[in-house]
Amino acid sequence: MSDSNTPPTAPKATAPKMFADLGLDARLVTALAAKGYTEPTPIQRESIPVLLEGKDLIGLAATGTGKTAAFALPMLHKLHENPNRERPGALVLVPTRELAIQVANAIAEYGAPLKIKVVAVYGGSGFAEQTRAIRAKADVVVATPGRALDHIRRGTVNFGNIQMVVLDEADEMLDMGFAEDLDAILTETPKERQTALFSATMPPRIAQMAAKHQNKPVRVEVQKAKLAAGEAPKVRELVYLVQRDYKAAALARVLDFEAPTAALVFCRTRADADGVADTLNGRGYRPESIHGGLTQDQRDRVMRKFREGSVRVLVATDVAARGLDIDHLSHVINFNVPEAAETYVHRIGRTGRAGREGVAITLAEPRERFLLQSIERLTGRRFNTPAVPTKADLLNRRLERTREEIREALTAGGIEKAQALLEPLLKDFKPNEVALATAALLVKLTHPTDDGPDIPSPHMPQNRPAPSSYNNSGPSRPPFGRNRPMDNRNGPGRPRQGGNNNGPSNTMSDMTKVFIGAGRETGVGRRDLMTTLENELGLSSKDIGNIDVADRFSLVEVPGELAEHVISSLQGVRFRGRSVVVRLDKAGSAV
Repeated sequence: MSDSNTPPTAPKATAPKMFADLGLDARLVTALAAKGYTEPTPIQRESIPVLLEGKDLIGLAATGTGKTAAFALPMLHKLHENPNRERPGALVLVPTRELAIQVANAIAEYGAPLKIKVVAVYGGSGFAEQTRAIRAKADVVVATPGRALDHIRRGTVNFGNIQMVVLDEADEMLDMGFAEDLDAILTETPKERQTALFSATMPPRIAQMAAKHQNKPVRVEVQKAKLAAGEAPKVRELVYLVQRDYKAAALARVLDFEAPTAALVFCRTRADADGVADTLNGRGYRPESIHGGLTQDQRDRVMRKFREGSVRVLVATDVAARGLDIDHLSHVINFNVPEAAETYVHRIGRTGRAGREGVAITLAEPRERFLLQSIERLTGRRFNTPAVPTKADLLNRRLERTREEIREALTAGGIEKAQALLEPLLKDFKPNEVALATAALLVKLTHPTDDGPDIPSPHMPQNRPAPSSYNNSGPSRPPFGRNRPMDNRNGPGRPRQGGNNNGPSNTMSDMTKVFIGAGRETGVGRRDLMTTLENELGLSSKDIGNIDVADRFSLVEVPGELAEHVISSLQGVRFRGRSVVVRLDKAGSAV
């Protein structure tokens, strides 16, 4: 629909500063102010006026920059301006079930003052229930492409009156093979609709989609803000290198060592979040987990307990954590290294606020070192990579804390209240003996003994170039990464085989998942993938781990040091006559 390949960029010189200046309905502004939001983020400041004017938009911004409000607020404003409209009036397409729930909840919360009804539509939930919700005069439908197309084909939804369509996380939807579904869905909407496309990146396929489905879109791009000297948050950053099998135990040990007052632990998947919460529960932390499987009431209950301090550790998937407003975090912990360096920067920005000191901890598997290097390039800082605290370290730290607690009690006064307790003991024991026994009991009661083994922690090699010397335009392979030996006897470029023939030559902790955008719906099976990896790349079955085939994509485990080779070699390879996206698996692809 667009007649130009280069969308105009929204002017920024006269951009309003506050929500009240953007032209939004006063009730929306009041509701935002009640939540403490008066100043829009850059993506909101640039996008909202464009969308209120009815123009199409391409919004380029990383996760966590406020994209949902950037399209939700003008959408709600425009829907309320037309009370006699047919319903549904707006459609938001997102890549995953978790994001559909998250976005729908956010829009419903923003739209409460205007009595806007929102329904989330996704696979794995009751079809009839979703149909009833849509037909109950839903104003906004937030859907995954597959389920939206199912409703269209069954005739349970009519998108013929849609005024506004939003494609959120558009690059992710295309990576997951939803291009044809998006085309089919948009065909069912009016040609004169307003279309907003939001993406973290702008690869050629996004430009092609914009040219096909948008009308002279305005491009809004938000770059990562550069901090002036001295403005950086006060954050102590640590990376612990840990083998996969030891990660849960390492997390518990690190939490024992740090004793956070309020920690947010990021996990890639819901299963990881629940598993980590179970492990920590066994260590006495009583954590709560938050993910897309929770109802809004459950989510509100968890957040209330966390804000009140009755829960010190909150375990969350990245998608579920989006939009959480928490201003008192002492620790942010990455159970996995974020795939995108920008995500890491955004996460650690949640701690060290308002002049407080914060701590950012990342548990990294050896195979994730290239991701750490990418973060170092972006931040210009080299990570501190100590060993995981030993039992001896933990005991020393507990003794230090107990000593400080006793010192504070002596300074604060009021200890005479304990005199009646100790006087009988002083008749039989010396004062220093009573003090020692009391201190020992205090350590035992307040700091339970850790009977687990010490955790092996491989160190980062020290011969790395400084971050300032990294070449940002170069490949993301780390300078400390090891090259897999090649053996021409096995064929050109074939990895050398070693060890016995009784199983894979790599341990699971060395494996990396590769995302391939082809699955059962395109006729691709496990044998097809095995054949391609063996014949096209010269891999042996020993080098290939689990292969999971879903409807629209597949996940293949390969040795971490071979992942980039596999990805680059498969670029251009056709599966069942179709070229597909091949990349590292982004967090939480559910097969």
